[in-house]
Amino acid sequence: MTETTLAADPPAALHEGDFFAWTQEQAELLRSGRFLGLDAANLADEVEDMGNRHKRAIESNLRILLIHLLKHARQPERRKGGWLASIREHRLRLRDAFEDSPSLRRHARERLPAIYADARALAADETALPIDGFPVGCPFSYDEILDTAFLPED
Repeated sequence: MTETTLAADPPAALHEGDFFAWTQEQAELLRSGRFLGLDAANLADEVEDMGNRHKRAIESNLRILLIHLLKHARQPERRKGGWLASIREHRLRLRDAFEDSPSLRRHARERLPAIYADARALAADETALPIDGFPVGCPFSYDEILDTAFLPED
């Protein structure tokens, strides 16, 4: 497709046919103030989806962090650098995400019980330990989970 063809395509068709070209066109229209040419419906969907991707990333990082905190607490004899590196990495990712989007901190706190339930099951799967060996409720406070100095004891 040439630039001439792209400009002649209706914005919605371009969204379906060449997503990257559509994003570039929409960005240019926004920057130049040509709002009437915007593909408003798809643009709104994409903006909303972008926010949802950030929420899912927060949940994923929190889940992985909890899995490694649980494994660290439950299997002291198997502690290794990889777990500690993962704990640090996912705390840093959460810190950075919360700096960029402070409202996601509240989202993570609200979702913590459900995310912990998933992390508990996954930790049991990864360790081959009975799920009953992991607390039903999250044994760590929200602040402990995010505290770079906190590690659960035996």
